[in-house]
Amino acid sequence: MRCPARGCEIGRDSVDHEETLRKLAIRDDRYVESVLAEEDNLPASALDARSHALARIAALIAIDAAPPSYMASVELGLEAGLTREDIVGALVAVMPVVGVARVVSAAPKLSLALGYDVGVALEERAGGADLWPSS
Repeated sequence: MRCPARGCEIGRDSVDHEETLRKLAIRDDRYVESVLAEEDNLPASALDARSHALARIAALIAIDAAPPSYMASVELGLEAGLTREDIVGALVAVMPVVGVARVVSAAPKLSLALGYDVGVALEERAGGADLWPSS
């Protein structure tokens, strides 16, 4: 894609944001098909790998995705340099936009993808004196 002098991000792969918006607005099938391919999506987004992975995780939270989707995206995110704290931070960051119900639904799925079974942890706590820590 060409990069005009103004309004263009200069980087590894320059993307004309106006051209991209036009192609998406008219559902340019050739363009859509090209960016649906995993290997072409990251360069077409013009995001760094960490931001790309975080955006995908946030989208999974927003759509109340199935657990396997979280597994793949979290793995890619960790490989791209995201920390577990970054990933959980996305869960908190999207709450005002997607609502508490989506975040509550996503939390156990995301925790499993991070290798932490929040359900088991809660059961173990329930066997103790107090389920919730005092503030």
